[in-house]
Amino acid sequence: MTRRNGFTLIELLVVIAIIALLMAILMPTLNRAREQGRRAVCLNHMKSLTLCWIMYADENDDRLVNGEAYWAPTADPVAPVPTSGPHRGERYWVGNDCASGFGQGEQRPLEVQIEAIRAGALFPYAKDEKVYRCPTGIRGEMRTYSTAYGMNGCFDAAGTFNGTAGVRVGRTVLMVKRRSEISVPAPAYRLVFVDEGRISPDSYAVHYMIPQWWDPPFVRHADGTNVAFADGHSAYWKYTGKETIEVGKQVNPPYNYSPTTDAGLEDLQKMQIATWGRLGY
Repeated sequence: MTRRNGFTLIELLVVIAIIALLMAILMPTLNRAREQGRRAVCLNHMKSLTLCWIMYADENDDRLVNGEAYWAPTADPVAPVPTSGPHRGERYWVGNDCASGFGQGEQRPLEVQIEAIRAGALFPYAKDEKVYRCPTGIRGEMRTYSTAYGMNGCFDAAGTFNGTAGVRVGRTVLMVKRRSEISVPAPAYRLVFVDEGRISPDSYAVHYMIPQWWDPPFVRHADGTNVAFADGHSAYWKYTGKETIEVGKQVNPPYNYSPTTDAGLEDLQKMQIATWGRLGY
């Protein structure tokens, strides 16, 4: 009989166990590297979008683009020009790409979302649809970025708008309609875009006069999110509150959430100050 060399069953099991152990060690590292790559792409998208936002103001007599996203969930994908109200004569920055059941994850058809983006006032400056979306976005969601309330957004936050202009507290203009109004704090500290993820109507809302979120906190990258500022730079924010992270990672996070811990309150106030320039309480 000839002798054949080969692995025994025990040797095979040992090799398999070693491979499994190495995979368990390496996979988290690979996942982190992959996430860092997606985060970097997202930051570049937000920076590009903000530079286009600045270009719009430069070419429109210092006026900011209408920060509201038009919301008519059953209508054709358009971005009309309001004929009355604080946004009179200002075309919506993007059209009606948000579904009526957005809070439960409902989406409009992808082609409708794309047409709504193309109809917006900012599209002539940012003509690549991919710039409006984070690579980690929910499947089927074409736009993941929203404007912050304080940058010519929706005018229903109590204490921020007096009916004709943004309320001024000291040298801080809460609801900004012109770039020249962004002075205190400096443009590097005022939010323009947030990576909201699953988009909501209007613009990204946070209260001014009370310690409470309005739209849910959003957790988009690891335990934080990406944001962009009025001077054109984008940055990664890491939340400090465990409750902020847990709420933001829920499938259907709650609206008007009130923090219950000091760390959670710190996360909220950071967002409020960056949105409005100061706290209102």
